Amino acid sequence: MAEKQLIITIGREFGSGGHVIGEMLAEKLGIGFYDAEIIQNLSEKKGVAEEMLTKYDEKPSRILMNRTVRGYSTSIEEAVAEMQFQMIRDIAESGESFVLIGRCGETVLSKYDGLIRLFVLGDMDARISRIMARKHVSHSEAQKMIRATDKKRKAYHNYYSDGKWGDSRNYDLTINSTRLGVEGTVEFLEEYVKRRIG
Repeated sequence: MAEKQLIITIGREFGSGGHVIGEMLAEKLGIGFYDAEIIQNLSEKKGVAEEMLTKYDEKPSRILMNRTVRGYSTSIEEAVAEMQFQMIRDIAESGESFVLIGRCGETVLSKYDGLIRLFVLGDMDARISRIMARKHVSHSEAQKMIRATDKKRKAYHNYYSDGKWGDSRNYDLTINSTRLGVEGTVEFLEEYVKRRIG
């Protein structure tokens, strides 16, 4: 879409629709999309089982379970995170324009001029309904999943990033997807991106 490189990072609350919003936005803009694809690419490149990488994907380091020896951490979570961050930087270095979901993108890719940092949140009732439909779970189970996943994402993000997860000061735009719905949010963000890149 743009001659200059465009990178859009999307942080998101669980159940806010951030993944599908990012996917749709990438399609509308005609650029790449990365979420689980990072894990798949890493598995192929490093010859590591995808299941193992997925197990430690976006997981905070367990400080009491790990130690640092001669400057190197014994944390599997940190090793997986650093491999992902390097792959993300490699993709950016190639000049490709893309949308990246999570993985501390706004910090990892902060040096790139074409970076637009977004955060998607949503009303709790709407998030619960989305998770109930998507995961086929009860209201209370969906609520528990949201709390646990948000807690994990926050801990992971705050461990590796400069700013706090979800803090509007760390993003160019934060948006509540409940207000416009998924499609309306995508349309709004597409217009925002187009204005930003001129």
